[in-house]
Amino acid sequence: MSIILMLVGVLLSSTAFEFTGAQSVGVCYGANGNNLPTKQAVVDLYKSKGIGKIRLYNPDEGALQALKDSNIEVILGVSNDALNSLTNAQSATDWVNKYVKAYSPNVKIKYISVGNEIHPDSPEANSVLPALQNIQNAISSANLGQIKVSTAIDTTLIGKSYPPNDGVFSDAASGYIKPIVNFLVSNGSPLLANVYPYFSYVNNQQSIGLDYALFTKQGNNEVGYQNLFDAILDSIYAALEKVGGSNVKIVVSESGWPSQGGTGASVGNAQTYYGNLIKHAKGGTPKRPNGPIETYLFAMFDENLKTDPETERYFGLFNPDKSPKYQLNFN
Repeated sequence: MSIILMLVGVLLSSTAFEFTGAQSVGVCYGANGNNLPTKQAVVDLYKSKGIGKIRLYNPDEGALQALKDSNIEVILGVSNDALNSLTNAQSATDWVNKYVKAYSPNVKIKYISVGNEIHPDSPEANSVLPALQNIQNAISSANLGQIKVSTAIDTTLIGKSYPPNDGVFSDAASGYIKPIVNFLVSNGSPLLANVYPYFSYVNNQQSIGLDYALFTKQGNNEVGYQNLFDAILDSIYAALEKVGGSNVKIVVSESGWPSQGGTGASVGNAQTYYGNLIKHAKGGTPKRPNGPIETYLFAMFDENLKTDPETERYFGLFNPDKSPKYQLNFN
């Protein structure tokens, strides 16, 4: 009897481990195309492929309806053009009531991303913190405290990124990001960060090898890193530490590789990148070794309505007919 119980215990623990690894990776729902499947068909595709997390860039009610009772975890985005209106507390309450409360608990909203890649010098920059605070207050008032409120940054806010331990926010970004980090610390929220080794590689080919960007480099470099993804992520962790965010977790809210349209963009490289990232996300980084790394691949489909550069249109994992562009195992 005890042997059987032991075997059951081993099976349960190994199943739990696999589930945790699989669930560390989600996919962003890029919908900027005029040839894409219906919202319901897209959610059905997520389910059929075992993809347990989705990022929506705006509160698309068709997608939210399709996500009901799917058990798929959601990053729900506040679009950048809505930020200014949400500096009004009543407008933020109305937004939460309409797009969050109305769908909870049938839709598993995990995070709300208040804006995406807002730069310190952009017109929306002054709206981010008050919008964060107002959405957080509305979430708390609605007894939805399990939902974490954050914003998604890109890596242009990092002034120095190498070696990763010296990572620091730029002087221009520092005044913008510090109060946001204080907000995240106060509310136990993660920072959402869009991490693209592809762009770092393309913009610095004299110093960065393709193998380092694709997770295929053998051995560590002089500062102990085997891949560019970890180096970028740890530089953001180091920057967070320097502004009082040592305990803030990073969720990688976008990462991808294009299949055509520019330097290094090919089906082969993209297949390698996505496949290796899915495996890698089950572990950690040198600075934060205890994984998994919650990561959202960009994106579900190629987006034919995106403007130049051409690569922007070719980050999709699936073709518009829902056939896979790459052989990837999400679970």
